[in-house]
Amino acid sequence: MPGRQSGSHQPRYPRAQAGAKRGRRGAGETLAALDLGTNNCRLLIARPTSDGFHVIAGFSRIVRLGEGVGESRRLSEDAMARAVEALEVCADKVRRLRVTRARYVATEAARSAGNSSEFVDRVRRDTGIELEVLSSREEAELTMNGCRPLLDPAIRHALVFDVGGGSAELIWLRLDEDGGQEILGWTSLPCGVVSITERHGSLEFSPEAYAALIAEIEELLRPFEESYGIRAAFEAGNAQMLGTAGTVTTIAGVNMGLKRYNRALVDGSYLEFDVVHAIAGKLAASTYDERAAHPSIGYNRADLVVAGCAVLEAVCRTWPAGGMRVADRGVREGILFGMVGSNGRSRADAAE
Repeated sequence: MPGRQSGSHQPRYPRAQAGAKRGRRGAGETLAALDLGTNNCRLLIARPTSDGFHVIAGFSRIVRLGEGVGESRRLSEDAMARAVEALEVCADKVRRLRVTRARYVATEAARSAGNSSEFVDRVRRDTGIELEVLSSREEAELTMNGCRPLLDPAIRHALVFDVGGGSAELIWLRLDEDGGQEILGWTSLPCGVVSITERHGSLEFSPEAYAALIAEIEELLRPFEESYGIRAAFEAGNAQMLGTAGTVTTIAGVNMGLKRYNRALVDGSYLEFDVVHAIAGKLAASTYDERAAHPSIGYNRADLVVAGCAVLEAVCRTWPAGGMRVADRGVREGILFGMVGSNGRSRADAAE
């Protein structure tokens, strides 16, 4: 997202994933977590603390690795070259900061491409980075663990969703009083912002096309609802909703009227559904240039944000939560929490 920056006012991450051991693991180590998604390449480098981790460096670049994968089922040469270039920057940061333990993962684009293994080999050869291609279940679990600190333990059920570039992951879970959690159900749906936008084939959406897209995604969500009866839990006031990734954080930034994206303000904030529908509808009716002019969107995301808005509106229409918690965190934080084995607090004073 344009305008993201390092700084001393980044958010603290209260409470890591449930069930991990307390105490300081890997004292003196430097850790790295990299998430190569369909759209973005993101890195966090951190050091363990007595109760979590402290982020000392971050990197984020839009690489669009999944460009064209929906149609060709292959990673293009241009997309791989962009990704490798970004990964070379990451590898240099890892070397300079003397990282001692790391996990580097790739998600939907690499997962679905027929030439994924060739790409992984190229990355290893050119950058020294050993990429691990996650299953959709592993991706969902890491996202959940990264976002777990933002869930209210007093509300026993939660729906966590991540609208990515190539797919959307949804997790339905039960929270225990002692901070534990149980995944009751999860799904990965083919409605990522890159894949939807490429299928649409235009930078603009007519009102009819946008409404049809929302209805199409609602149909994709219906089997997950029917399997777990999630709507009833929301209607009974016994469930909460949390959304992560670019679409949700973009809507939050637009709602706040930010002149420059500020992760410290967005992460952990709340969005009411009426605000979501109002902003999403306005963005869908805007031109590409009008969307790009907004400082929380920019030209790198102006073509993708409407597809994300449609997914977000479909989620809000399917489950009557009334509002959601916003998370600017996910897979990387889940990796780091797993490395440090912490139930404590973590800080990000130098995140991207």
